[in-house]
Amino acid sequence: MTQGDAGGESTPPPRGSDLARAALAAARQAAKSNPKRVVPRGTAGAGSRKRRRWSSSGADERDPQPLGRLASRIARERGWQENLAGGQVFGKWATLVGANIAEHAKPLAIKDGELTVQADSTAWATQLRVLQRQILAGIAAGVGRDVVTRLKIQGPSTPSWRYGPRHVSGRGPRDTYG
Repeated sequence: MTQGDAGGESTPPPRGSDLARAALAAARQAAKSNPKRVVPRGTAGAGSRKRRRWSSSGADERDPQPLGRLASRIARERGWQENLAGGQVFGKWATLVGANIAEHAKPLAIKDGELTVQADSTAWATQLRVLQRQILAGIAAGVGRDVVTRLKIQGPSTPSWRYGPRHVSGRGPRDTYG
């Protein structure tokens, strides 16, 4: 025999529906003991309007947000704006520098504010060096002032037997053409 079995009969624990009925009865009792609030005529909907707050035809913070706005907020929060601005240089290259220059030169990389540009020919590389200030001004106007601060202009690339920035020096492929 357990402590709860004084008379031999045990009461089952209350179920969820019994607990809900007891809570409803307690709420009704509390409502009866409080005096009723008198609502003036014509203002019956005022309480429900505050509670529901239906969205109007205008935009508010609960409406679905455009993807661009959400992406820019995430980029700002995580500090990605500098990288995204650098990516805009590649995406808007033709509009930033002009169609004629974009036809003969392509951006390769941005590192620490230095944009590496590769020209089609050595003549175009020389021309880009002459136009360097105008190119930097166009990039600053289109993307931002501190995104690109210097240009590194390269001529056309030739095949190289050096693979990568770290290579082992040695004889190389001198004996391959037999």
